[in-house]
Amino acid sequence: MKLAQALNERKELQTRLDRLHDRLTANVRVQEGDTPSEDPVLLFGLLDETAEALQNLIFRIGRTNIETIVEGRPLADLVAEREVAQRRFNILRDVLDTAARRTERHSATDIRILSTIDVAAHQKALDQLAVRIREIDATVQAANWTTDLL
Repeated sequence: MKLAQALNERKELQTRLDRLHDRLTANVRVQEGDTPSEDPVLLFGLLDETAEALQNLIFRIGRTNIETIVEGRPLADLVAEREVAQRRFNILRDVLDTAARRTERHSATDIRILSTIDVAAHQKALDQLAVRIREIDATVQAANWTTDLL
């Protein structure tokens, strides 16, 4: 199995756990005299089975990411760099959107709201960060489709 396939399977297992959570929650209480639509004992068994499968897959993905070297670096390092860069990008984009927002003034006596940063300069940095994220993502995706899961 390729790493990309394992990542897709991980997402499916995570979704399955979420659905099991909903199904369990819906079936652990019923009105007196009624029966649940699904057997909670069976659902708990599926929960344990799915959680164990997910844990094992996450272990294997982690080992693969650590042991796979891409461009002289462990794949895990590139994944971490991409994740942090994406978080940073989202924060900077939000901050720049806030700083660039104009406040309507209805009269000369209304208080003026001014930006405290150079939006244009920070926008250039944001654009460069977006390019870096795309580069890392392309590298990681290529490795995911060519790397066998350990």
